[in-house]
Amino acid sequence: MSTTYDQLVEILARLHDAPAGRISPEATFAELDVDSLTMVEISIRIERDLGVAVGDDELRPDLTLGDLAGLVDARQAAV
Repeated sequence: MSTTYDQLVEILARLHDAPAGRISPEATFAELDVDSLTMVEISIRIERDLGVAVGDDELRPDLTLGDLAGLVDARQAAV
């Protein structure tokens, strides 16, 4: 997986106590039991740490970490 994926895992680990064994590129936020407040915090951290905006409305419960990494990579490439 990409460096972005690793950075997202680090952000998720800092903000949410998801078991490491459940974190994978295919894992959705719903499967990791990430609540809406944590999703907002993740959005803020992505913008601060990775330099791209991902709207709260884009961080859906069914979004996988791999898909989010792809979205962030695409936005970084467009900058």
